[in-house]
Amino acid sequence: LMYGARVSLLVGFLGTMFTTGLGIVIGVVSGYKRGRIDAVIGRITDLTLAFPSLLLIIALTRPLTQRLESMGVPEGNPARIVYIILVLGLFGWVYVARVVRGQTLSLREREFVEAARASGASTRRIVFKELMPNLWAPIIVIVTLSLPGYVATESTLSFLGLGMLPPSASWGAMLGDSVRYYRADPTYLFIPGIALIVLVLAFNVVGDAVRDALDPKADRQSL
Repeated sequence: LMYGARVSLLVGFLGTMFTTGLGIVIGVVSGYKRGRIDAVIGRITDLTLAFPSLLLIIALTRPLTQRLESMGVPEGNPARIVYIILVLGLFGWVYVARVVRGQTLSLREREFVEAARASGASTRRIVFKELMPNLWAPIIVIVTLSLPGYVATESTLSFLGLGMLPPSASWGAMLGDSVRYYRADPTYLFIPGIALIVLVLAFNVVGDAVRDALDPKADRQSL
């Protein structure tokens, strides 16, 4: 169980970091530049949301994994880990970008940004010195809420036989193997399942706590 947790958490953390970084870049560019760039990114976002992501991930596992192996990625599990992280970023950046874009649109009209622009500050300075410090709160919330979803996605792919290859263990692979033995040894099914539920629930609770801590007015407004 502990050995399998390494793979699930590794994919979850790396997938979250890659997705968040990609979404931040696209969201800031879209929100700050606006105009034609914002319109193009908006259409790409709508197109990405229209794809059935899970079905595409399942369908493209073998051909893209083989493609990664031909490009020099070690065969077997390393190629599959890289593939899962890439597809998580390909389909997951949309939600991060939308939140960051909305925050950027609001911040770019604030007085401190207008003052920096009037003083001749470069776009790079405005983005990194004025916008990014005010974007960290929603970004941290997104990270804490996205990570359990990616852990669950990796477990789902491993359960379907599209994740880690034996003898490497992951929680999804353990759940897939346990189906054959659940009558003789039901704990083989329940223990990794309960561990996955507890992990996802824990990160969701942490995400809610972080959101409430960084935005205490949200509770008051909801009340």
